[in-house]
Amino acid sequence: METVLQTNITDIEPARGKVRDIYDLGDKLLFVASDRLSAFDVVMANGIPYKGIILAQISLFWFDFLSDVVEHHLISAEIADFPEPFCDHPELAGRSMLVKKVKVLPIECVVRGYLAGSGWKEYSQDGTVCGHKLPAGLRQCEKLPDLIFTPATKAEMGDHDENISTERAAEIIGKDKAEYVRDRSIEIFKKTGEYAETKGIILADTKFEWGEVDGKIILIDEVLTPDSSRFWPADKYEAGRDQESYDKQFVRNYLESVNFDKSGPGVELPDNIRQKTAEKYIEAYEQLTGKKFET
Repeated sequence: METVLQTNITDIEPARGKVRDIYDLGDKLLFVASDRLSAFDVVMANGIPYKGIILAQISLFWFDFLSDVVEHHLISAEIADFPEPFCDHPELAGRSMLVKKVKVLPIECVVRGYLAGSGWKEYSQDGTVCGHKLPAGLRQCEKLPDLIFTPATKAEMGDHDENISTERAAEIIGKDKAEYVRDRSIEIFKKTGEYAETKGIILADTKFEWGEVDGKIILIDEVLTPDSSRFWPADKYEAGRDQESYDKQFVRNYLESVNFDKSGPGVELPDNIRQKTAEKYIEAYEQLTGKKFET
């Protein structure tokens, strides 16, 4: 199962995130989604087939879906529109985006509609999620009475994201900007969550990123992918337990089974885990977009 773990298109080394290689083109950036996989904020030694292409294509779908709602950073995903030498590299097809270069707001905008993940753990102990007091008696993965906004700091590779209060977010980026990205993140979550429901998918939570350019705050990064969101099949949903999901849960479960310490170098994933994870990513793409994924 071949994967693209990194690209080397020019003599200039790209900035490498957990998943993407980012080439600085002056006033623009070229995002290339690799097949790397990060779990527990650690990049694994091998990748997931087709993952980068699926992530890029799902983001492209949502950018188009949201084009009349919010301004975003996408310029083009067509190789012919890329500057030289990138336009001469067919291996970039399907996994790359030319985007506006922005000043990134240094917080992640997390919106939660269901009580899962770290939110469930905190609620079980304290009855709160990132400072939001919730009613007693909620069950694991239960739908929340209202959407909640729980910002986080952005982690460098190898570090862990850290949940912060809305007050802390306002201190970091300013009160007006914090309120704007909170309101827009919730608005987008509602619109996309309603659409996902029509496709038999529950959007449980997601994270958005925002940046500033030309005096405006615009939507950036990847949008509503299985890497940045919890997607659950609606027909299998049941509160009170973990849910099946369209993401890297197979990898997380495997790492828990081998007592991975969630730090240091990533491990070599078995082929069956990689294949099952790829199938989940493909399923998410096909469910959301209504298109067949061509391998």
